[in-house]
Amino acid sequence: MPPATRSPRKGPAPKTAGVSWDAVELAPVLLVSGAEGLLADRAVERVVALARAADPGVEVTRLDGADYVVGTLGVVASPSLFAEDKVVVVDALEKGPDELLSDVTVFVTAPPPGVVLVLRHGGGVRGKKLLDLLRSTGVPTVACDVIKSDSDKSAFVTAELRRAGRRADAAAVRALVDAVGSDLRELAAACGQLVADTSGLIGADVVERYYGGRIEATGFRVADAAVAGNAGQAVALLRHALATGVDPVPIVAALAAKLRVLAKVAAVRGRGAGAVRDLGLAPWQTDRAVADLRRWTPEGLAGAISAVAQADAEVKGEGRDPQFAVERAVLRVAASVGS
Repeated sequence: MPPATRSPRKGPAPKTAGVSWDAVELAPVLLVSGAEGLLADRAVERVVALARAADPGVEVTRLDGADYVVGTLGVVASPSLFAEDKVVVVDALEKGPDELLSDVTVFVTAPPPGVVLVLRHGGGVRGKKLLDLLRSTGVPTVACDVIKSDSDKSAFVTAELRRAGRRADAAAVRALVDAVGSDLRELAAACGQLVADTSGLIGADVVERYYGGRIEATGFRVADAAVAGNAGQAVALLRHALATGVDPVPIVAALAAKLRVLAKVAAVRGRGAGAVRDLGLAPWQTDRAVADLRRWTPEGLAGAISAVAQADAEVKGEGRDPQFAVERAVLRVAASVGS
């Protein structure tokens, strides 16, 4: 493997700190942090591939943090009879016992030559002291946070297709995210299928042909349509969601959450950008709320909030028909736009 893997403590911190999964390079210790399994898997696969490119005989060992036995890391990372290079992947570091955290700390303090240690941490506060040590010593970190916003999913699709040498127009990207955007692995698989089965620029008609029947009907999409004033689409999405087993309670909760964001932004937007930032919302949330509020009056927003509050009580036991209650709330919210 490259010499860089043998002298981790010399010179400045590696420049790969904070890199994306597709840009990470070999180092004595690497941290893959975050709950997005697809990106974490790809980061590990890239490191293993780079190690094998440098040394086809590299020994790869995977340890499950949840089942770790004290001393195992030292055993698998110790020099072998034929001095092969090694890659050791520790999965689920956040689920490991104190003995694992201690063994990793010892390893990081003095990494043995010819060994690459890849630590996967799925999130949470478990092992915080060790994580702080890793970051303070310049250990390269690959952030694999869960991708939630539609804009980030669209960027993922664009990048995924670009790596395959293909492009899709904006409408096609949006249609694909709408169709299979709830899970990043499904989104990646859909991109792979389109690349394999089509040619040229990918348009919305192609996506519709392959995935038109799979548009997500989650509570947040119902809420988005209702807040946009699109009653027909909101009801269609709602009925599909209910038919596929979605409970009315989280749909009402999504409506309430959407309206709360609008109310918060509406209350402070006249005070300037600083006041909006102080709300603690994600930038995409505030941008979308500002755009949505162009269609709303204070009276309409108050009426919509009241309708959702009534529905919330009814779906939690005060009404006889939760499905009717949530549909009525959706229609009232959509009707409140511009009123």
